[in-house]
Amino acid sequence: MKKFAVIALLATAILGVVFAFAGTGSGEAAADDAAAYLRVHIRANSNSEEDQAVKYKVRDAVVQFLTPTVASCETKEEAMQKIGEKLGEAEKVAEGVLRENGFFYGARAEIRKEEFPTRVYENTTLQAGVYDALIMELGTGKGDNWWCVVYPPLCFGGGNTNIVYKSKIKEIIQKFFG
Repeated sequence: MKKFAVIALLATAILGVVFAFAGTGSGEAAADDAAAYLRVHIRANSNSEEDQAVKYKVRDAVVQFLTPTVASCETKEEAMQKIGEKLGEAEKVAEGVLRENGFFYGARAEIRKEEFPTRVYENTTLQAGVYDALIMELGTGKGDNWWCVVYPPLCFGGGNTNIVYKSKIKEIIQKFFG
């Protein structure tokens, strides 16, 4: 009887989660879910072909630099703290790429709240709203930009990282039956 009660409670919890997300559609985040995400926004110096090309080189280097940090985080708050501690290093990584490519206008990085439009990332839609974000401006930061999500890591999963997604419900079920 005790196992039946636990199973019924877990089933109710799972259904509650499913119905809670059903209103936003498959893979969509509601505007009030903005607090769950840490986004990244890299702004080019200008829209010149050269500035746009180097923006993507900076993106690749910064993503590679930050991926091990993000992969070890279990919460958005932890990701914000750890990335915040590495902002100076991330700026140096970006400035190194800029210098290697003949650009000397520098880079600035900070974490702050910023408004984003609705954006689709493969199977995930983030609604327009104000999100915490890692903002990196290259030079004037007036050019077209690249954006994605740092946490949960939608853009920081490539390479040799071992990102493991955990389910609290699965852990509870495994403890109960295991």
